[in-house]
Amino acid sequence: MTFRSPIKHCRACGTAVVYRLPDDGDTKQRAVCPTCNTVHYENPLNVVGTVPALPDGRILLCKRNIEPRWGKWTLPAGFMELEETTAQGAARETDEEAGAQIEMGPLFSLLNVRRVGQVHLFYRATLLSDQFNPGYETIEARLFAEDEVPWDELAFRTVKETLVAYFADRRAGSFGLHCIDIE
Repeated sequence: MTFRSPIKHCRACGTAVVYRLPDDGDTKQRAVCPTCNTVHYENPLNVVGTVPALPDGRILLCKRNIEPRWGKWTLPAGFMELEETTAQGAARETDEEAGAQIEMGPLFSLLNVRRVGQVHLFYRATLLSDQFNPGYETIEARLFAEDEVPWDELAFRTVKETLVAYFADRRAGSFGLHCIDIE
């Protein structure tokens, strides 16, 4: 199943759009306004977050207070906003969801989730404190060692794949960049 959010009306003039190949040589059907000829592109959304960890290897997870997956555990992450970099968005989400003080590290995982039209980017981050002040979207923010992670209670496959890679790299003593396609 391929993700498609149907555009029904032109954002420029309000006319009902038609899906067709644009006249500019594009090879994909797009929402095109028959009145003003505006082509409306549908692009993936970026989800940005962190893998916040203490030097002892414990990682911070947040228990979701919102749908989807209310009550499940996740890494602090959310949709990237306009006018911010992916790293800025990841830091903002970590603050909003966990109230965690972090030092941002390098990009760690990039996950393509085609069926829902998303790209997830997680950065490694060092926790500067073990004190958290979760926001509205989080029931609880808590530290977990690898053997304490509630693997069956994780909210998203992207989080599970990122954590599996993180703990494997930590055991190996070297962190890489992980690019993963999720079908």
